[in-house]
Amino acid sequence: MTTETMDNKVIQVVSNIRNLPTPPIVFHQIQKVIKDPNVSAGQIASILSEDPAMSVKVLKLTNSAFYGLSREVESVKQAVVIVGLEAIKNLVLSASVLDMFKGKDIDQEFQEKFWRHSLATAFCARILARKLKSRGIVDPDLAFSAGLLHDIGKMVLCCFLQNEYKKFNEARLTDQQSQTFELEEKALGYNHSQIGALLAVQWKLPSKIGEAITFHHSPQKNVNEDPTPYLICIANYIAKKTFYEKDETYLIGSLAPEIYAFLDFHPENEEEYCELLRQEYLKSETFMQMVGIGG
Repeated sequence: MTTETMDNKVIQVVSNIRNLPTPPIVFHQIQKVIKDPNVSAGQIASILSEDPAMSVKVLKLTNSAFYGLSREVESVKQAVVIVGLEAIKNLVLSASVLDMFKGKDIDQEFQEKFWRHSLATAFCARILARKLKSRGIVDPDLAFSAGLLHDIGKMVLCCFLQNEYKKFNEARLTDQQSQTFELEEKALGYNHSQIGALLAVQWKLPSKIGEAITFHHSPQKNVNEDPTPYLICIANYIAKKTFYEKDETYLIGSLAPEIYAFLDFHPENEEEYCELLRQEYLKSETFMQMVGIGG
């Protein structure tokens, strides 16, 4: 099946989903004004104040171990000044996504594992963004959001395409070799990256995040030589290597040499990154609470 046929198929499947969640208005408003170089912290704070629940979440995250600030931030305006506009935008995006899929009454075990892996990938992406700069700088907050969202197509599959999800799980019973995206292609004719790519367009996400979602298994296929998909690809791999159980080794796969080479990442440093991730991941408690799973 060609990529085009797969893309058409996934467009058809996703467009038939009713009640697919969308980010709150506040996310789009912030996304719009943040492009204005003269936007002030006060303007961002007043947009956020229209969504009190989101304001509380942003303050919670700003004051959590995630940022490790030395003093408590008491207002959204102060948060904007201290952590910056890009960080606030990405915090709003992260909190929105955690909210949109929260409480979906489907396969709790899958959901818990999904969010744990998504957060591990997000934290690892943030670490890599701070350390790997050979191809230019990837904003650590943007890297975090891209890592959190990289597998969002799997969540759509589980929550909104239950027949297809069942078909995939049945195929998994007889195939303990293929990686998830490969088995999805065999069983369904498309994979979670393509569902996620479509969602990124519908949600009008920043293009770097959309590209990271689309190409997180094959960054070399992205025509824009942006480092973000490579970063997320490596973060995804290290997160699996760090936290997956021994009986799930086949799901980890391996990275093509050109992926390492693109970011000047050395495989012999993998263990060091796994250890850094274990330490960083301890900061995920506030995010876990937001999505309703234990830290």
